[in-house]
Amino acid sequence: MNKTALITGATSGIGRATAHEFAKHGINLILCGRRQDRLDTIQKELSKQTNVHILNFDVRDKKAIFEAIESLPKDFKTIDILVNNAGNAHGMDPIQTGNMDDWDAMMDINVKGLLYVSKAIIPQMTERKSGHIINIGSSAGKEVYAKGNVYCGSKHAVLAITEGMRIDLNPFGIKVTAINPGLVETEFSQVRFKGDPVADNVYKGFKALQAEDIAEVIQFAISRPAHVNIADVLMFCTAQANSTIVNKKL
Repeated sequence: MNKTALITGATSGIGRATAHEFAKHGINLILCGRRQDRLDTIQKELSKQTNVHILNFDVRDKKAIFEAIESLPKDFKTIDILVNNAGNAHGMDPIQTGNMDDWDAMMDINVKGLLYVSKAIIPQMTERKSGHIINIGSSAGKEVYAKGNVYCGSKHAVLAITEGMRIDLNPFGIKVTAINPGLVETEFSQVRFKGDPVADNVYKGFKALQAEDIAEVIQFAISRPAHVNIADVLMFCTAQANSTIVNKKL
């Protein structure tokens, strides 16, 4: 029987690429996002390959999350794979001039949103004693860089929560994986730099990771034999050595 995956932040970037990758392998999809028009578009695209159900909610809204999960039709109620992908970065300010609304957005989406969605789905996994949770972290969860303060803090939290999940869910045979990309060429920078033209230069002079590269690694992780859990992956493009060293051939 085909497995069912729920992906948050499915309307762009890594989430959308993962939906396309899973569809190729016949996985049934529950695609979640805030933008209804984009959800409609991706549902139309992927319904040719697999069964697709869409849920429109913001991961910051716990009531909406639980209502959405509760509303799933019978054929989509059993969720085998959860991909906690929804995340964001806002601003590049030093801590002393940081914008508190930016801080709230990063902690609410990257940390609390991941927890809320997980809380809505984990009980059915523990009851069945099966499931796989993929949390999309970041290289910023492995090291802290200048002006990364709160974003790095949120992604360090994602890694700690992932490790805590793996320990707590171990008795139930549930797999938990962290995928931590470095520079990935998506809309992410446009959001981070709030439309500033500097965002257009972030990926110039080198070949950054593409969303599809991350999706392929996620597919690899979920397709391992039952006794294998890919616990933690750090991914860079070849030009990137760490958070601050990138070989740009400008």
